[in-house]
Amino acid sequence: MRQSSDKSIFVDPSKCTGCHICELVCSEHHEKNYGLRKSRIRVTSIGNTIRLAMSCRLCKKAPCVASCPRDALRQHEDTGTIVVDENKCTGCKWCIGACDFGVIFFHPIQKTPIICDLCGKDEPQCIRACQKEAIQLITEDAFLSQIRKNAAEKLTKSIGEAK
Repeated sequence: MRQSSDKSIFVDPSKCTGCHICELVCSEHHEKNYGLRKSRIRVTSIGNTIRLAMSCRLCKKAPCVASCPRDALRQHEDTGTIVVDENKCTGCKWCIGACDFGVIFFHPIQKTPIICDLCGKDEPQCIRACQKEAIQLITEDAFLSQIRKNAAEKLTKSIGEAK
């Protein structure tokens, strides 16, 4: 049974500036050096204006785990994080292709998948480092509720400006 109350990292698109600080602190925490290609959270750009940090969604029935032909991935029963057994992994990248969110990355040196582990027992470093407080460890319901509230506030403001 997952103790994390099904919490995962969610990024508020209205707050994220795409500054890459989350990527840098993630790679430093896990790799002991700053390398954006070694980060478990990545800033994704859409066109020239939208930049948004994304990481593992901790799917309840993780397609990445099911797709692995070597059983090199398993889902931690307490946290829901995906654990990679590097001794079994052959670097086939099936897990990367199976991820609906595109948030499994390939380590450029180890040639194995790297996936957000919520920084183990620590508070996720990306959350601590985000100066805009765009990154949160919350449930999906809480995140969606927050998005609806933000949308309602914007609508109320735009109605007020139209008068």
